[in-house]
Amino acid sequence: MSRVKSGWAWVLGLAWMGLLCAGTGAAAQAAAAKPEFDVASVRPSEALDQGKLRAMVQAGKMPRFGEHIDGLSAEYIRMTLKQLIGKAYGVQDYQVTVPKDITREPFDIVAKMPEGSTKDDAPKMLRTLLEQRFKLDAKKVPQEEPVYALVVGKGGLKMKESATKPTPLDPNAELKPGQMRQDGPFGAVIVTRGPDNSSTLDMGDRGSYMQHVDMQNRTVRLDGKGLTMQGFAEMMSLIAMNMPGGAGRPIMDMTGIKGYYDMSVELSLNALMPPGGGGGAAGTEASVPSGGVGIEDSVQKMGLRLEPRKEPVEQVVVSHVEKMPTEN
Repeated sequence: MSRVKSGWAWVLGLAWMGLLCAGTGAAAQAAAAKPEFDVASVRPSEALDQGKLRAMVQAGKMPRFGEHIDGLSAEYIRMTLKQLIGKAYGVQDYQVTVPKDITREPFDIVAKMPEGSTKDDAPKMLRTLLEQRFKLDAKKVPQEEPVYALVVGKGGLKMKESATKPTPLDPNAELKPGQMRQDGPFGAVIVTRGPDNSSTLDMGDRGSYMQHVDMQNRTVRLDGKGLTMQGFAEMMSLIAMNMPGGAGRPIMDMTGIKGYYDMSVELSLNALMPPGGGGGAAGTEASVPSGGVGIEDSVQKMGLRLEPRKEPVEQVVVSHVEKMPTEN
């Protein structure tokens, strides 16, 4: 009799183990399921009508470009594959390495997230979409990348301390007429277009600055308020990385200095080239107009300097991605 009971106990034990394994397998399968949009449309962006765009900007209506997450709605308007991959992995453009033949043509993605989703879920869903529709194969790896380290010069800092303490950006705040949200090298930026060909860039707790481009004299004036050293580095990075002949690499704060500072500088558009004159830009220090200076000189006047270095930067390396998506 005891043997019969023992045999039944063994059989029941196997049954329970099977149920547990089945439950564990189902849980693992659920955990492995990738988050997805409920529905998503992916299309190449339409060609820009420059006349309409200029009229919109002059009327204080900024174009709806970039990422827009509103409730369960997720839109990515006029964004290149490199920009979309950066969004999907939570990194900046300069941290994404794509094959050389990848197109710079922009795409429009309009999607709906499942009920219960939050804004934090959107990047993972975007990554799944890129994997499914563009056959994206990428991974994050730490790599040494060329940067410019912002450090204190021999004579010490010469910037004026600010009476203005910046406040963080509210990610849920509605944009005002003439405003648009974009990504800077180190975080979100709200850009307000002025009627006099100026733009004010609010970097939140990193400070803000006004930028005015004078094409007649080929200069760009920067007036910073309440800038942290990181904010100052970001401001100079945006100029260096985006202007023709720019440095093409980020400027990273390595000063160790805390606090908030005001500054003004007028840069020459002809002088926006890598510090030291490298990079083959058209302008040279000899051709700089008297009304402006180069990035390296402007940094030195503030008691700082730029050092070319290689620093470990988290990089998204793309081994494969299709140029065009599969059909909707």
